[in-house]
Amino acid sequence: MTMLDRRLHAYRPDLAEAGLEGKVEALRFVKGAPARVAVPVVGLRPEPDLARGIDTELLLGEDVTVFDRADDWCWVKATSDGYVGYVKADALLEGRPAPTHIVTVQRTFLYPEPELRMPHQAILSMGSRIHVAGEAEARGNRYLVLEDGTAIFAKHVQPIGVLDGADYVEIAARFLETPYLWGGRSGLGIDCSGLVQLAMLMTGRAAPRDTDMQAAGLGQPIDRSEIRRGDLVFWKGHVAVFENPETILHANGHSMTVACENFAAAVERIGWLYEQPTGYRRPIS
Repeated sequence: MTMLDRRLHAYRPDLAEAGLEGKVEALRFVKGAPARVAVPVVGLRPEPDLARGIDTELLLGEDVTVFDRADDWCWVKATSDGYVGYVKADALLEGRPAPTHIVTVQRTFLYPEPELRMPHQAILSMGSRIHVAGEAEARGNRYLVLEDGTAIFAKHVQPIGVLDGADYVEIAARFLETPYLWGGRSGLGIDCSGLVQLAMLMTGRAAPRDTDMQAAGLGQPIDRSEIRRGDLVFWKGHVAVFENPETILHANGHSMTVACENFAAAVERIGWLYEQPTGYRRPIS
């Protein structure tokens, strides 16, 4: 049988997603059940073990398909990018109302009621999806009220579906100084490919999750001489966004932040560990 990428194909000896029947060996094949992330951020792991590092993260309101539930863990596939892994079962709920709005600022607060002086209940990242049930105003500020009565500052969200055409480089730049986090994909901590994916998501465009996936299939390959704003440069295990032909934005383990850096200086600095860039690509608009 074919060996498939376990990050994008849900299969184990005992169980596999229905679409893989005839392609992999498993005792059972299932379609899975829909569920939605019910916490601000949850790590997606390669094994059901909190001691294992995360592969990526899922944000509030994102959809998944659940293939298995056991020992407080769910084996899932993310709807947005097809990533497969394990999340804690209490991070998911079935039957939640469909999201109507998406958070468009790097981070924002969720309050127990429409009042900024109240202790916040959660911190939500850009890309989080919420269901708005009503509106309220307090102290001159407009809030959107969720189905459970919690409230969010109205200017920090937009209706889903109105983001197409925005400049994803400008969005990536909003994450400057955000801490670097391996597997991170939120305004609380983010890695290099997570920055590219989330910034593009906020312009209505899809992008693969990991660096090797982006290097293999995001947009089209270009030559170094063609570089312009929004193009990508790849090293083995790393990606950066060109702010302009001389400057890159990237989440990196050197500064442990999202940083803006001179490209030539970055090539020289990175070279001792990752050698020279492996390629350049231009995301398709």
